Amino acid sequence: MIFLSLFITFFQIGLFGFGGGYGMLSLIQHEVVMNHHWMTAGDFTDIVAISQMTPGPVGINTATYAGYTALQNEGANQFLCILGSMTATFALVFPTTILMLLISRYFMKYKDNASVRLVLDSLRPAVVGLLAAATLLLMTKENFGSYSEDTVGFIFSAGLFVLTFVCIKFFKVGPMKMIGVCAMLGLVFTWQTGGFCA
Repeated sequence: MIFLSLFITFFQIGLFGFGGGYGMLSLIQHEVVMNHHWMTAGDFTDIVAISQMTPGPVGINTATYAGYTALQNEGANQFLCILGSMTATFALVFPTTILMLLISRYFMKYKDNASVRLVLDSLRPAVVGLLAAATLLLMTKENFGSYSEDTVGFIFSAGLFVLTFVCIKFFKVGPMKMIGVCAMLGLVFTWQTGGFCA
């Protein structure tokens, strides 16, 4: 039954997930964390972090990991977890593939049509909204910590966020370099605060 739920859920996300992978993140989180309770918000945050660091589109990577984690949290064996991973990935990609084949066939012919232009212009604000929603949904206690519970950790997380934003936006530092820098700073911070066990 969970395989059917995975397929339907990720098929819908693939069908309505405008704005690429980052636009899909808020939809995926809503479904797998809040609607189906296949994983916790912390699990989802870890999945997004891994999806961004591994090669490939972040939306597809997230679906792959989410399908695996959903089955794993249900107590399934590794084969079924891999099958869940494949189900979620296929369901996410399937509607997009069909739509792109149809659109690519007719887009060049009708791209200057007023109705087509109106539809495309109307989708842009929705895409920006989905990207903003994904950003806000990831600004959670699981990602930044809590100021009242761990003030130093919260300030460190917020500082990394600001540092990354400034370096990428104003100094044009590549995202891969920032991932490496933040990882090293995180390791040093964890070591200094006694997060590593001997």
